[in-house]
Amino acid sequence: MNRVKRRIIEIDEEKCTGCGQCIPECPEGAIQVIDGKARIISDLFCDGLGACVGSCPYGALKITERLSEPYDERKVMENIISKGDNTIRAHLKHLHDHGEKEYLKQALEVLKERKIDIFFDENSESKCCADTGNLLNQEKSEEMNKDEKSWLNQWPIQLRLVNPNADCFRKSDIVIAADCTGYAYGNFHSRILGEKPLIIACPKLDHDKEAYIEKIRLLVDEAMVSTITVVIMEVPCCSGLIRIVEQGVSQSERKIPVRKVVIGINGNFLNEELVH
Repeated sequence: MNRVKRRIIEIDEEKCTGCGQCIPECPEGAIQVIDGKARIISDLFCDGLGACVGSCPYGALKITERLSEPYDERKVMENIISKGDNTIRAHLKHLHDHGEKEYLKQALEVLKERKIDIFFDENSESKCCADTGNLLNQEKSEEMNKDEKSWLNQWPIQLRLVNPNADCFRKSDIVIAADCTGYAYGNFHSRILGEKPLIIACPKLDHDKEAYIEKIRLLVDEAMVSTITVVIMEVPCCSGLIRIVEQGVSQSERKIPVRKVVIGINGNFLNEELVH
């Protein structure tokens, strides 16, 4: 079979503990725990969309680009069908939420050929960040059209680039936000950011989670930040940012409050809670 360069999951065996938390997030069956480690059993089954990445509490999973066998939706469906209706639905939802219309079409064709009747609404709203443009334009609330002032007061803001010892962080309440949140939530600056220093990151696409965890620890122990507000989207992959922050705080000598704010894919403020 011809190999192609494409996005695919990579597992760091040194970080992997074999806990298996990634397996339920991969209905395609690409991951199994073998000899105490999570492993990709076949490139054919991994679609490279990264649904499993945010599920790993140890940062052992990341998306990389390399030569591999092309993803084969029909082979995946043959594997999934044997696992029952709930797994089939989870897979169809996974494809739908990531906007993979062609793969979804192939999956439904296989079910039709096998005379397997699974109800799935192809026209329901997608949960994929890449597919929310129409939703954001359909129902803009008043708060998304107000407050044009930017409250950003420091640079850089990307977690990989920030210096934890910068004066702006010292003894401050800080915001660590998933990249998409600032675009999705119209009142991000006025309601969430305010005068706080801002750091952004993407738990799904950014690499080297251990470096991120260490920067969080330095922010707590050396910059002595007072509180951290973590802002994420409601999509599953975003939860990885909470884990990164919690691990950084747990590895620090100081213990500080961590709040979680969740933004909906249609740009609404969903909830806020203390998580640490």
